[in-house]
Amino acid sequence: MNKTVNQKAWFLVLPVLLLVAFSAVIPLMTVVNYSVQDAFAGDFYPLDDKLEWFKQMLESERMWDALGRQVAFSAIILAIEIPLGIFVALNMPKKGFWASLCLVLMSLPLLIPWNVVGTIWQIFGRVDIGLLGYTLAALGIDYNYTQDFYAAWVTVIIMDVWHWTSLVALLAYAGLQSIPDAYYQAAKIDQASRWKVFRYIELPKMMGVLMIAILLRFMDSFMIYTEPFVVTGGGPGNSTTFLSIDLVKMALGQFDLGPAAAFSIMYYLVILLISYVFYTVMTNLDKRDGH
Repeated sequence: MNKTVNQKAWFLVLPVLLLVAFSAVIPLMTVVNYSVQDAFAGDFYPLDDKLEWFKQMLESERMWDALGRQVAFSAIILAIEIPLGIFVALNMPKKGFWASLCLVLMSLPLLIPWNVVGTIWQIFGRVDIGLLGYTLAALGIDYNYTQDFYAAWVTVIIMDVWHWTSLVALLAYAGLQSIPDAYYQAAKIDQASRWKVFRYIELPKMMGVLMIAILLRFMDSFMIYTEPFVVTGGGPGNSTTFLSIDLVKMALGQFDLGPAAAFSIMYYLVILLISYVFYTVMTNLDKRDGH
């Protein structure tokens, strides 16, 4: 006997779908429209070859260089923040006053606006008035993030790690809190080592939240704009000019709306593709560990 399925619940989702359509789909269609036209003096002219701007972007060394810097930055961020967040979560108190205090302290960096984070580190790293820059200079270390390639990258990476590692730690901590005490009791009876407890109990139980953490941190790091722009402005040279910064320079600085629109669509598709790959791999790992 077939059960009658109540479809009225979809009406509750309808406002969200309308909001997403208004805030995301319509602007996206506008960008698609710009990508097949040429803008000049405020007027738009259809292109004979609708893919002209896309071909131009694919042949642009500028875009590929920015993509390489972006991929390198996201890879470094994930390689640092995911293990560090797990380590912090494993060493946080599980109950009591200190657990609550740690949760509050870990949440504080997440509450700071992105432009304020950039301003904090811009001042913090200055050699003349910044605590970090002045201290390193006093120790005889040549540090100047406005002129040195490596100093700029180190500053931007440390800034992002300081800002977002707590997100990974909080998600991992939530996963650890969901593990029943019976698992730890069984491991204690079996005299399992600390590594085995982590490998066979804690890590599998954290895989779900870690998948979310990896996806969130990848997408955010791949779209990062405000913090490095405030600190370095994309410099020195183009050393910290990531895809988002390069896109804004192209669209607003040079007013090349057609190429910028094609650039943004390709940027969007790359994020979707890599996020889908991450999601598929992590889901398969989760299913395999579940069996």
